[in-house]
Amino acid sequence: MNILVIGGIAAGMSVAAKAKRENKAANITVIEKENYVSFGACGLPYYLGNQFSDKNEMFARTPEQIEASGINLLLQHEVLSVDFDRKSVSIKNLTNNQTFDQSYDRLMIATGATPIIPNLEGIDGTNVYTITKLEQVQKLKDNLDRYQKIAIIGGGFIGVEVAEQLAHLGKEIHIIEAMDTVMNGPFDTEFSEKIKEALEAKGVHVHVSQSAESFILESDTVVSVKTTEQTIEADAVIVSIGFRPNTKFLDGQLETLKNGAILIDGYGQTSKEDVFAAGDCASIPVLRGPDLYIPLATYANKMGRLIGTNIVSDKKDWLKFEGALGSSLLKVGDYEAGSTGMTEKQAVGLGLDVKSTTVYTNNHSNYYPNQEQIMIKLVYDKETYVLYGAQVFGISEAALRLHALTTAIYAGLTTKEIGFIDYAYAPPFASTWEALNVAANAAK
Repeated sequence: MNILVIGGIAAGMSVAAKAKRENKAANITVIEKENYVSFGACGLPYYLGNQFSDKNEMFARTPEQIEASGINLLLQHEVLSVDFDRKSVSIKNLTNNQTFDQSYDRLMIATGATPIIPNLEGIDGTNVYTITKLEQVQKLKDNLDRYQKIAIIGGGFIGVEVAEQLAHLGKEIHIIEAMDTVMNGPFDTEFSEKIKEALEAKGVHVHVSQSAESFILESDTVVSVKTTEQTIEADAVIVSIGFRPNTKFLDGQLETLKNGAILIDGYGQTSKEDVFAAGDCASIPVLRGPDLYIPLATYANKMGRLIGTNIVSDKKDWLKFEGALGSSLLKVGDYEAGSTGMTEKQAVGLGLDVKSTTVYTNNHSNYYPNQEQIMIKLVYDKETYVLYGAQVFGISEAALRLHALTTAIYAGLTTKEIGFIDYAYAPPFASTWEALNVAANAAK
């Protein structure tokens, strides 16, 4: 069986490694544009912020390790097109510009995504950066001593994480966000406002409801950002307004979402038989909801492992992914935030009849040091009380409580059931009524 994998960073490499373990006789070839594989870009903001110094920590495997496992690697090669009828791909060697065709029995597409770069005057300034590839972040890191005022375009995950880390280094940071709040997607407004306050507590200037209009250059270098409301001085600019799936080379041959993300089913298969996809180039099936584009490393790795089994197995033995919940965590200065399942605005947008409850409760017993309040919001069905979504925010011991709420949503539990789940208790870790019990029992 000939397995071709296009892309060897997260989902693609997970597929290849798992497939080789499942079927050692399979001939597996990974085609990757870069000269490396298995890179974890999630670590880039924290590498930039000096939380660790060895950039090799972000590489799960080396090319030598992959080849030693029996997987063929074509590094610095790019797939130009796919002929799904002939089951063949056209490949270009980026080192000598020669092209050749290679056939497959089953194909995995894991081409990732590219940062969206707005068509703004001055966007090609030498001090404009994105936070997706190591070489770009290394260049920014090497020049940080020259930069004091840094403008970040976009208040999503990358923008907030980078802002927090650069503020930690004493930089003057300005986030410019077109929406009326940061982290608008995974959080409801009251939690987004808490995140904004946490950023501001660390000295980050957050400018919402305004867009970048142009970058003012002097000698090819950005010196300020002109927004719809003001002009902000900047020694450097970081653009983080979202991603565009790398699927143009497929020439519309597969079913996709509007943004070009490849539609897949719970088995990871696309609209073409024997063709699979996952990672930032693909959609993700959502538990009790429509398929969405959620470019998170957790889905790239989970779907990669699952597809790694399916791509070398008979259909009767395929494994199925039951659905994503969009679970995510965020560190903002001294605070932790998390979201799982549907936000209230998402549930209402889907026409669901929901209620919500938001409580402030303690992380542990009052007589144990460092007691802090945790903010917890539950979104649940108005009639059945089945939990649809949850959000948490707090200084200490808030984030990991989200895991229990994710499990509850996955299992279809009601708030009435969660209110009496036997969570563990000891004064350093919880109160006699665990914070999650308190939140669930507030649901009426």
